[in-house]
This record gives sequence, C-alpha cells and structure tokens, in this order.
Amino acid sequence: MIIIIVLLVPTGSWHSFNVAKNFNKRSMFLFQEVVMALDTTSHHATEVQKLNQPIIWSNVIGILLFHLLAVYGLLTLPLLQIRWQTYLWGYFLYLAGGFGVAGGVHRLWTHRTYKAKWPLRIILLVCFSISGQNSVFDWVRDHRIHHKFSETDADPHNANRGFFFSHVGWLMQRKHPEVLRRGRQVDMSDVLADPLVRFHNKYFSLLKMLFCFFVPVVVPPLLWSEGWYNSAMGVGILRYVLLLNAAWSVNSLAHIWGGKPYDREISPTENVLVTWLTAGEGWHNYHHAIPWDYKAAELGPSTVNWTTYLIEMFSRIGWAYDLKTPSPDLIRRLVERRGDGTHYKWGAGIMGTAGITKQIDDEFQKWGAARELAEESQ
Repeated sequence: MIIIIVLLVPTGSWHSFNVAKNFNKRSMFLFQEVVMALDTTSHHATEVQKLNQPIIWSNVIGILLFHLLAVYGLLTLPLLQIRWQTYLWGYFLYLAGGFGVAGGVHRLWTHRTYKAKWPLRIILLVCFSISGQNSVFDWVRDHRIHHKFSETDADPHNANRGFFFSHVGWLMQRKHPEVLRRGRQVDMSDVLADPLVRFHNKYFSLLKMLFCFFVPVVVPPLLWSEGWYNSAMGVGILRYVLLLNAAWSVNSLAHIWGGKPYDREISPTENVLVTWLTAGEGWHNYHHAIPWDYKAAELGPSTVNWTTYLIEMFSRIGWAYDLKTPSPDLIRRLVERRGDGTHYKWGAGIMGTAGITKQIDDEFQKWGAARELAEESQ
C-alpha cells in the first residue's frame, strides 16, 4: 500500500498521471470551488490574478491518503508498547531528512552559501532522499524563483493566496503560467554541473523509495524485533507526514505570522515554531533579506539551528568550506534601515524606519524586495 501511495503523493512538482476521469464532473467542480475558496481567504489584502489552474487529482488523492493513514496510525498504534529504539530511529530520520532539505537543497544547492566536498554531498543527497521530497533540480528551480519573485504570481507557493495554498494547495493544482515562464528562465547550470546531483536525478524515484520508505521501515523489525505494523505506520507514514508538514510550514507559517526585524517590506517573518519544526529554517525574514548566509539566521549554532551546527561541524574536518556570512555591522545597518523595530538588540536603530520604502537604490534593496540570487561579496 505504501508503494502505491508514494507513486501518487506529490512533495514538490511531481509529474503525475491524470485520474480525473474517475470523477464525475460534479465532484470535480465542487472540489475546485473548495480550493478556490481557501485560495482567496488570504491573510494579506493584496489581490492576486485568478487564472484557471486545473486540479491535479492524483496529487489530491495521494496527499489525502497519506494524511488519513497518519491519523489512523495515531489512533491505532500502541504508543506505549513501541520500543524506545524505534522512537530514536524515527527521530534520527526526521532530523536527517531535515538536514538534507535545509543543509542540502536549500543552503548548498539553491543559495550556494557554502561549498561541500563529495563525501558531504553524498550524505546530503541521502538525507534529502530520506525526506521524500522532489528531485534536487525541481526543488532548487522552484525555490530560486520563489526568492526572486516572492508573493507574486511567479511564486510557486505565493502566500498572498492564503495559508492553505502556500502550505499544500499549490501542490494540488497546475502551476500558474508565470511560475512556468519564470522557471524556464532560471539558470540551473551550476546544479547540473554536479555529477552527484545528476546521478541522484537519474535514479530519483529508486533512491527515494529506498531511503524514505524501505530502509526506514525494515530496520526496526530486523534489528530490534519491532512489530512490522508499528514500523510501517510510525516510521514509514507518520514520520514522513510530519516532516512534510514541517517543510511546508516554511512556505506558509513563516510567510504569514511573525516579526520582521530585518526587512519590514517583505512577507517572510521570524517564526520560532517553524524554527523548532525545521531545525533552524524559521528565521525567515533574515533569510530572505540575506539569502547567502550559510546560517540562514543571525544566530549561530543552537538547539534551534541544528543545520548550522552540522555545517560547522563538517567545516572543521574540511568537508564544508567557504562558508558565507555577513559582518555584524552589515546586519546592524540593514536592521536600522529596513527593520520593523523588533530586533532584540538594535530595534529600529538610529535611522528609524521612516522612508525605508523609498530607498530603492541602496545596497540592501537587492537583498530584500528584489531578492536577487547572485552571490554577494562580504
């Protein structure tokens, strides 16, 4: 059953077969109305161009089945009888998958915030396979246009279209034409130049099935005699669904709720809950203001920036190098010019926030509203 559902569920922009013919026109119409209603219930006042984006029924079914199975698992799993090794194994897989996303496709391949030697790149690709998300190529392409065109029609998960759309609804329908157009313009030559990434893309489905489902599920029964049902539902399904929603929360929660101490004119926020869920990816206002910082936050290693801790650990043995980060003075000047006054140390600063939106030609603009992707000099 897991294999069948995996073939259906999307986590990025998977190619999927069309099963809409199995639904009558009335049910299709009703579901489309529900999605559009959720889409237009936006936290923001900005109006978004509404185009016909057909529902991808295979994605809807896959996402729904996985979440229903996760709920069923919570209700039926003998939580007090599951071995402690299984809980530890599930937690390890959760963190490993998160590291593959945050430290791999995000900070390394999308933003090039540091460089990694081949042993670390292999580890990151295995961890990314554990997360069960999209191919490296598709993930990086979508995230680059998300940064460059945040909260516009070219943003794959435009938060101006509401929480549901930015969290999961964008996976349930065809991409906006602007997303497709801008996606074709993104320079992906650096990603394709990596032979390990090319290998991963070539065997993407096999590696995902192996590291996200097969290995995680078979290890507990074979190594410490855990029950097969407990392992399949707990480690296979529940862990996967939790990690998916943690990753999705960066696109939704961290673009709607929270403070903006670094750039008040952009949508992303500082969200502590998301930081805990994703091991350091919730300092999102900072990240969109300075996307080339390997920490993705002003903070250094901490219990809520596990990804940064691992990157710095690998840097000590030489597997990660050329770590990019701004100077404290650069951050201070950014806060003083563009912050909303909530920064823990500098607040609104000596310059205040008046007239910030008019300073469109200063050096901080290319970090914030323009969201350029090019590497910045330190």
